Amino acid sequence: MDFEAKWIAWETTRRCNLKCVHCRSSSELEVQGHPDFSFEQATRILDDISSYANPVMVLSGGEPLLRPDIFDIARYGTDKGLRMCLATNGTLVNESVCTKIKEADIKMVSLSLDGAKADTHDDFRNQPGAFDGTMRAIELFNRHEIPLLVNSSFTVRNKDEIPEIFKLVKNLGATAWYMFMIVPTGRGEEVMDELIPEDLYDEILEWHYQMEKQETELLMRPTCAPHYYRIVRQKAKEEGEKFKRRNLKFSTGGSKGCLAGQLICLIDVDGEVLPCSYFPNSAGNNNNQPFKDIWENSELFLKLRNFKGYKDNCGRCEYVNVCGGCRARAYAITGDYLAQEPFCSYVPGKLIK
Repeated sequence: MDFEAKWIAWETTRRCNLKCVHCRSSSELEVQGHPDFSFEQATRILDDISSYANPVMVLSGGEPLLRPDIFDIARYGTDKGLRMCLATNGTLVNESVCTKIKEADIKMVSLSLDGAKADTHDDFRNQPGAFDGTMRAIELFNRHEIPLLVNSSFTVRNKDEIPEIFKLVKNLGATAWYMFMIVPTGRGEEVMDELIPEDLYDEILEWHYQMEKQETELLMRPTCAPHYYRIVRQKAKEEGEKFKRRNLKFSTGGSKGCLAGQLICLIDVDGEVLPCSYFPNSAGNNNNQPFKDIWENSELFLKLRNFKGYKDNCGRCEYVNVCGGCRARAYAITGDYLAQEPFCSYVPGKLIK
């Protein structure tokens, strides 16, 4: 496997106008100790990254639309040849925002939708009216012909709405739907007791497999659920079918589960380079170290790429190269990022023999 930086989430601000129950960075409107970086700092980071790699850059937060210069940053990245995307909660989207998205040549916009009805979504987002704001944003994006994907995060609180959310996303004209299985970091630690149990976890992933197998329009991906890649291979083999999966044009291009520190990473508002959005350990700081050096030489990244160093069932599993277990979830629950994926019930074949 070639460990090339293909997708970078960039926390352009930690400020947010919502206070979501599962937020990895515990964002809110006023954040102490983590100020927004300047436009000059942003251009330096983009110069540094583009001199070494050509990843998809996702302008994230917090809520990136709270930055008045977010479209200047996006345009600068576009002019450097980078594929710029925007992740927003949708509540601040209006006609002017849509015009600026197109002027900055932002390739894709992602929105969050955590319920098929307003009560569920607004409960997740801690904000009455958030659902209506997201629906308005989707209507505007469609009117302006801006490609969008939808992210949905799940716990036991909203798991029963998964099929309804899937249908809603299809009807809304989204390009893709990413089903996030919560990793309890940041404010998400407060909903630890709401995590989907492992028996139901597999059941949901098998449902996803059946839906994806017959879906011809909407691109589907379960995210932070790497053992789905094992399930796909097992089910296809059982059914005697060759399951050909489609890829999003601006995806990681990865054909395995956990990609943290292997094909993807996050750069937070302080310049810390993390393996993924839910993995709080830093591999280095891009404010004082070139991205190339961090990506190629960080001890943390090198350990994540050494699958032989994974422990217990993950280290023994014949599917480790296509799954790898969620390293962020292993760390959040056990304190050891090389530990066995906590929510995987699979017993490796070599242990059965």
